[in-house]
Amino acid sequence: MSVEVTRLPSGLSVVTDRMPHLESASLGVWIGSGSRDEKPDEHGISHLLEHMAFKGTKRRSARQIAESIEAVGGDLNAATSVESTAYYARVLKADIALALDVLADILSEPTFDPEELRREQNVIVQEIGATEDAPDDLVFDRLQETAFPDQPVGRSILGTPETVRSFDAARIRAYLSRNYRAPDMLVAAAGAVEHDKIVAEVEKRFGSFVGPAAPPPEKATFAGGTRVESRDLEQVHIAMALHGLPVRDEALYSLQVFTNVLGGGMSSRLFQEVRETRGLCYAIHAFHMPYSDTGLFGLYAGTDETDAPELMRVVIDQIGNATETLNETEVNRAKAQMKAGLLMALESSEARVGQIARQMLAYGRPIPLEEIVAKVDAVTVESARAAGRALIERGRPAIAALGPGSGLESTAAIAESLVRRAA
Repeated sequence: MSVEVTRLPSGLSVVTDRMPHLESASLGVWIGSGSRDEKPDEHGISHLLEHMAFKGTKRRSARQIAESIEAVGGDLNAATSVESTAYYARVLKADIALALDVLADILSEPTFDPEELRREQNVIVQEIGATEDAPDDLVFDRLQETAFPDQPVGRSILGTPETVRSFDAARIRAYLSRNYRAPDMLVAAAGAVEHDKIVAEVEKRFGSFVGPAAPPPEKATFAGGTRVESRDLEQVHIAMALHGLPVRDEALYSLQVFTNVLGGGMSSRLFQEVRETRGLCYAIHAFHMPYSDTGLFGLYAGTDETDAPELMRVVIDQIGNATETLNETEVNRAKAQMKAGLLMALESSEARVGQIARQMLAYGRPIPLEEIVAKVDAVTVESARAAGRALIERGRPAIAALGPGSGLESTAAIAESLVRRAA
């Protein structure tokens, strides 16, 4: 890897990863601000700003923004998460300057036209409605809310129809001014790029982003609890979470190995026992989402309402058993999967630019592949088991369930037994 980093006097960072065999580049602007940086009366404004950035600037209309990139065969998009927002493009190497100009334009000079704002608010309300109609998506919003109640980190990224419609141009501009500051921003590029040329373009186009770093978000507190919603659905959708680890925690790789062994693929314990042996569901998986100051270890399954209690009993047994019987073969398989995923990502400029951007936001530096592989290799059977035991010992789980039937409460109560078992 040929990763280079330059920090400009303003505090804005520029990081590139040159892939000389490519003729294209993936590049973008990452802001260390997302939905958890919203004030109580700003729920959904981060995501709305992401949409509105594309709806016109002093130099370009919304149509011209789209056409300027698509006219050269490129792609332009954005995404909002809990702790960051990204605006990115993929273009041929000859069009890198154009892409940077468009990205700088939409972030430094958006007009927030009232008519465009009204239309986009309606679009997002439709997006919220679509999520409400997708229980396998909605259950994760409910899980986040249950794990982190009454906290910005626990709220849905989209907001509510009421909050989204309440924002005007002045509110959006105030949020942008408060959170889009150079020390909390970076420009990242991977592919057919030359670092010095990217730095020169960024210096020329991103000079308006000044000021001190944005205020830190509210500290997250994992609470746990249960949220059950009766809905007329074909399946019960169940998600459970335990208090995980922050991104800088030394035990993070051990926990990721534990997560993969438990529910990371077709060879995982949950898939084999719950689906293959017992036939209790079609889909089941485990995951871990680390944040800057906390983390969320989760499991999801969709099943028939009559099978839900048995499924949850099996899940609880598998979690507990894994903390004591997880073995070297499973650990080595999980480590191989993790390392293969890292190496396969190196073949894609989109994956590589996303990886280095996330590393810069989380650690303040790009992490060499060798360093990551060494940390994966250092995971042992005992460290993975210990990471699993620590999950259970940190406190009660959060459970969200959507679906038909009157047995959801009893299914959730079975999940609560995990903590009693640890005690």
